[in-house]
Amino acid sequence: MTLPAPLSGVVPPVCTPLTPEREVDTASLVRLVDHLVAGGVDGLFVLGTSSEAAHLTDRQRAVVLDTVVRHVAGQLPVLAGAIDMTTPRVLDHVRALTGAGADAAVVTAPFYTRTHPAEVRRHFQLVARGSRVPVIAYDLPVGVHTKLSTETVLGLAAEGVLAGLKDSSGDEGGFRAVVVGKRALPGVFSALTGSELTADAALAMGADGVVPGLGNVDPEGYVRLCRAGREGDWARARAEQERLCALFRMTAVGDPARMGGASSALGAFKAALHLRGVIACPATADPQIPLSPEETKRVGKHLAAAGLL
Repeated sequence: MTLPAPLSGVVPPVCTPLTPEREVDTASLVRLVDHLVAGGVDGLFVLGTSSEAAHLTDRQRAVVLDTVVRHVAGQLPVLAGAIDMTTPRVLDHVRALTGAGADAAVVTAPFYTRTHPAEVRRHFQLVARGSRVPVIAYDLPVGVHTKLSTETVLGLAAEGVLAGLKDSSGDEGGFRAVVVGKRALPGVFSALTGSELTADAALAMGADGVVPGLGNVDPEGYVRLCRAGREGDWARARAEQERLCALFRMTAVGDPARMGGASSALGAFKAALHLRGVIACPATADPQIPLSPEETKRVGKHLAAAGLL
């Protein structure tokens, strides 16, 4: 399908269910997609951070993308991450996702090698030139060690290089500057926040939509939040956001003495989906550390408190 202009609403970054052997569990992935569609989401983002794309082989990435695109069958737009270290590798992913039928490519700044801001801009220009689908910038400084400046994002948008931004930088002032600046752009540009915890604030400042990892677990909650924002009922939006903030505390159940924050957060999302009967196995990709049985019980308590069990 054609990417909506602008893309808006709830676009969850879809988790990648795995088997105990760490292969893609396509049956669980289909159930997860159905769970999200039934929850009323407006699009799907596969092969991003919550999808554990950095841990997947190219073969596994292809399986995920093909499974989701075929199952969605045009009901919703499918955005796909083309996330890799350098421009030629990203262009390979863009060709693959375009061939598979994705509606947009989500691209970070290059990483591993040190880059100048001019090289970051050239990276996006070259990717857009080689892409048959719209390119959405993914601002993820914690992962790629480059913060996309407001000037870079809006400049590339004005050139027609970028169709949108998924902002996971945590820089709310910078995101607001993009939201304000996009009003003067000649074309259509979507400003999407990746924050689970301040989605109501982002919508109030004029964001087009949200891309929340927690949306895998509770898509209906974020849909209600967005609906309240569209209707201007900010008290209702704030109440829903506060409920979701309490639910998000599940991401801290993992013991930081034995695992990283990503293992805890992604493990919690998958444990919650397993406890809700959506996926068959809560395994995360290697080398991430799995949650313990006690930590998984704590995830269940968060779900119960949110009315999801």
